Amino acid sequence: MSLSPAHGLSDVSSPAVPAPLLVPGRPVGEALKAMAGHLLREAHDILADETREGATAVHDIRKELKRWRAMLRLLAPFLDESSERLRADARTLARKLTAARDAKSALDAFHDAVDATLHLPPTLAPRSLVTIHARLEELRRTNQATLWDEETRQQLSDYVTAAAYQVSHWTLADVSFGDLADRLATTYRRARRALPKNFETAQPEDLHELRRRVIEHRYQMELVEPAWPRLGRIWVDEAQRLRNRLGAYQDLFILSQMAAPHHPLAAWRSRLMPLIAYRQAEHAKAAARVAARLFAEPPKAFRRRLEALWSAQDGAAAG
Repeated sequence: MSLSPAHGLSDVSSPAVPAPLLVPGRPVGEALKAMAGHLLREAHDILADETREGATAVHDIRKELKRWRAMLRLLAPFLDESSERLRADARTLARKLTAARDAKSALDAFHDAVDATLHLPPTLAPRSLVTIHARLEELRRTNQATLWDEETRQQLSDYVTAAAYQVSHWTLADVSFGDLADRLATTYRRARRALPKNFETAQPEDLHELRRRVIEHRYQMELVEPAWPRLGRIWVDEAQRLRNRLGAYQDLFILSQMAAPHHPLAAWRSRLMPLIAYRQAEHAKAAARVAARLFAEPPKAFRRRLEALWSAQDGAAAG
C-alpha cells in the first residue's frame, strides 16, 4: 500500500509540531489554512497506521472526515469551486464506511437499551440476549472486513493527498474574524432551525438532520475554542453532549431497522421494540434540555458574542 507523504504532508510524522490555533492579534486566514493542513496530516496518520485495529480506524477516520467537511463548509465562500468537489468526495468516502459503522452502532444501541431497562420487567430471555449480541457482533466483523480493506484505505489516502495539495494553494489572507463569525453564525442558525417543536414526537429523520447540523456546529466551534478556552470548552462540551444524545437515538433507530421483517433481528422484533422506544424517549428528553441551553440566543446575538469575545482577547493581546 502506498501512503507516502505528498505535497502538504511532508511533516506528517512530526509529533513535536504543535497544532495550529486561532490566536487573537494574529492573521485569521493563515491560521485557518494551517489548521486545515494539520487536520489532513492527522487523517494521513490514521491511514498510515497499519497497527490500528479496524473498528478504531473506521471510527477515527470518519471523525476526521466530519471535521474536514465542517471546515470546508465554513470556508466555502472564501474558496473556489474545487472546495465543493472536495466536500462531495469526502461525503462519498464517508458513506462507504457507513455500513461498517452501522453494525457497531446497532451493537452499542443494543447494550444501551438493555442496560437502561434492567429495572423494568424483562422482555428478552438471557439466552436471547446472548444470541442477539453474537449476531450483531458477527455482522460487525463481516462488514468491517468487507469495507475496511486495502482498496478503501488507498482511496482515502489518495483523497487526503489531493486535498492537502489544494490546501497548500489556498489564499485566505483577506479572511477576518468578522468573516469567520458570520459563517459560524450561519451554521448556528442552520442548527437552530433544525430543532423540532417537540422532541418527543419528532421523527427519526428530523433528529438525524439535527444531529448532522449539531456535528457541523460542534466541529466549527472547536476551531475557535482556543481563542477563549473556558467558554469555548464549555460550549464544545455542551454541543458534544447534544450530539451524543442524538447519536444514541440514531443508533437505536438503526437497531430497530435490523429488527424489521427479513432482517437479522426480525425474530425478536416484538420484544426489542419496547426497549428501543423506551430508551429513545429518554434520549430525546435529554437532547431537548441540552438543545434549549445551547441554542437559547438568536443567531445575531450569538454572532455579537463571538465578536465581543474575540475583540476582548485581541485587545488583551495588543496590550
